[in-house]
Amino acid sequence: MKNKLILVIALLLAGLAFWLNLKYLSGQRQKLADEFEAVEVIVADHDMGALTVLTPDDLAMKQVVKASVGQNFFRKSDVTDLIGKKLLYPVRRGDPILWTQVDMPNRRGVGLSSVVEKGKRAISLSISGAPGVSGLVQPNDHVDILGTFSFPSVTNPAQVESVTLTLMQNVTVIAAGASVAGQGDPRGRSGGYSTITFSVTPREAEILVFAQQTRGQLYLSLRNPADRDAENNLQSVNFDYIESVLKDLNERRQQEIHSNPL
Repeated sequence: MKNKLILVIALLLAGLAFWLNLKYLSGQRQKLADEFEAVEVIVADHDMGALTVLTPDDLAMKQVVKASVGQNFFRKSDVTDLIGKKLLYPVRRGDPILWTQVDMPNRRGVGLSSVVEKGKRAISLSISGAPGVSGLVQPNDHVDILGTFSFPSVTNPAQVESVTLTLMQNVTVIAAGASVAGQGDPRGRSGGYSTITFSVTPREAEILVFAQQTRGQLYLSLRNPADRDAENNLQSVNFDYIESVLKDLNERRQQEIHSNPL
C-alpha cells in the first residue's frame, strides 16, 4: 500500500513538473513572438542632416522587428506630430526615426529605459558645474568624456603625477539630472543637475565606472551636433607633454586666428 502511495505521488509530481515546464515554454514562446512581431514605423525617406525641419515628403513607412526599436519609435498615427519638428541628428534613408533624434515636446511618463538603444546601457555619472560644461549639457547632446587621474610617475615610481586623457568620444547624453531625452524634467525644472546619464556599450560602462571609482575627476567637452568624427592619436597629457607642445599649439592657434579674421 505504501509503495502504491509513493508511486501515485511520484506520478502526480511528474505530471505537475510537466505542466509547469509546458507553461514556461509557452510563455517563452509568446515572449519571443512578441519581440519578433513586425510593426510599421516611420522611417526617413532619404538621407537628412541635423536641423532638418520634417515635411510629409521626408517620411515613409517600413515594417521592422519590434525588438529592434523598442518603444523609441514613431508609428503611422504619429505622422502629424512629426511634421514641422526638427531633427537633432542626421538620419539615413530607411532608418527608423526615433524620439531621441527629434526635437519633440515633453513625452511624460515613459521612463528612461524606453530611450536606451538595443545593445546599449544607461549609466549615470557625477558630473556637475564646470566639469559638466557649466550645466549647459542637455539630453540628446553629444560629448567627449575626459578624465584626470593621479598615477605613479613613469620616471620615478615614488612620486605621483597627474595625467589627463580622453576616455571616450562622441557619447550620447540621454538624461541630465531628471530631464530625459524626449520627456523633459518630470518636476518641471531646468538645469541644476549633479549627474548626467550616457548611452554606452557594456564595456564602455565598465571603463567609466572604474575611472570614477579610482577617484578620477571626469570632465565633458560639448560637440557640435553635426560633428561625429573622432580624433585619432590623442595623447595623455602631463606636465612634460604640455611643456613639449605648448609653443607649437600657440603658434597654430595664432595662424588659425589670422586665417579666419572676424
